[in-house]
Amino acid sequence: MAKNDFFAFASRTRFINRWALMRNTRYETLSEHSYDVAQIAHALAVIGNEKLNKNYNTERAALIGLYHDLPEIITGDLPTPVKYYNEETKTAYKAVEKNAANQLLDMLPEYMRKSYSPLLKKKAEDKELWKLVKAADKISAYIKCVGERKAGNSEFVDAEKSTLKLLQKLNCPEADIFMEEFASSYEKSLDELK
Repeated sequence: MAKNDFFAFASRTRFINRWALMRNTRYETLSEHSYDVAQIAHALAVIGNEKLNKNYNTERAALIGLYHDLPEIITGDLPTPVKYYNEETKTAYKAVEKNAANQLLDMLPEYMRKSYSPLLKKKAEDKELWKLVKAADKISAYIKCVGERKAGNSEFVDAEKSTLKLLQKLNCPEADIFMEEFASSYEKSLDELK
C-alpha cells in the first residue's frame, strides 16, 4: 500500500458488511455504522457535559466514533463471538487490529500521522472519549437489532437482549440517559415520529 492512499482506502468502508453470521433483512455497512457511532458518541458527550457536569470535547468524541472501526477495512468485521471467544483469540485479534491501524497510518503522509493516530489507536488522553465511543458502538448495535426485529427478523431477538445487557454492564451514565430518553423512539414507525 502506498502513501497517500488513506482516504481512497477509507472510502471502501461502504463495501464492508457487518453482522456476517446473521441473516439480515437489510445489510449494514461499516460506513453506515461509523456514521451512527459518531452521531451517538457526540450525543453521549453532550449529555455528559449538560447533565453530568463533564467537560468532554464533543467534536473529538464524534471524530473518534467516525474512525473507531476503520481498521476493519483490512481485518473485515470479525463477528463478536469469534473476536471474544477466549483470551487467546481476543489478544491475537487486538494485535491484528493494531497492525491494521499501523498499515492505515502508513498510507498517510508523515505530517498527517500524528493527527490520525489517536483516532485509530486508543491513547491515554482520550480514554474517557473512547469509553463513550464503546457505549455508542453498543447503542448502534442495539438499534440495528431493534430494526431487524421490527422488520420481522427473529434472528436478532437474542442479539438485542444480549446487546442491551452488555450496554448496561458498561456503567456509562451517559449511555443510560441516552437509552432512557431516546431508545423508545427506535420502536416507532416513520408516521409515529412525525
